[in-house]
Amino acid sequence: MSHLPDAPAPGALLEAALYVDDLDAAEAFYGDLLGLERIQRIGTRHAFYRVGTAVLLIFNPAETEKPPGNPKLPVPPHGARGPGHVCFAMPRAEIAALRARLIAAGVAVDAEFDWPSGAHSLYVRDPAGNSVEFAEGWLWDGV
Repeated sequence: MSHLPDAPAPGALLEAALYVDDLDAAEAFYGDLLGLERIQRIGTRHAFYRVGTAVLLIFNPAETEKPPGNPKLPVPPHGARGPGHVCFAMPRAEIAALRARLIAAGVAVDAEFDWPSGAHSLYVRDPAGNSVEFAEGWLWDGV
């Protein structure tokens, strides 16, 4: 690709999206249970949550697949079906405390283990079936 002009690689992830069919259930999970700060909700279309310096976008694909209705915000239609994945970085002790909270709320643990690097991960499912991981932030160090 030497014919392309030079450009820097992105340096951070600003937002990530998951798709759900029930925003109320998603809000109960991400807002009430996980304690994420909701920064916006628009009807049955989406709910957005602050996660450190990034934002977790929760979209209803039945709404986001529609053409944009506001010419000042021409966001292209998008959507996905089936389970997605997101991973939140947390220290091991906080993962353990959250694990207890999730289990007390009736959320089943899909998997929990230490990677070959020694970093710990906990996996659960949100109400839409998305895979939600909580892992020590140094999981990818040295890879």
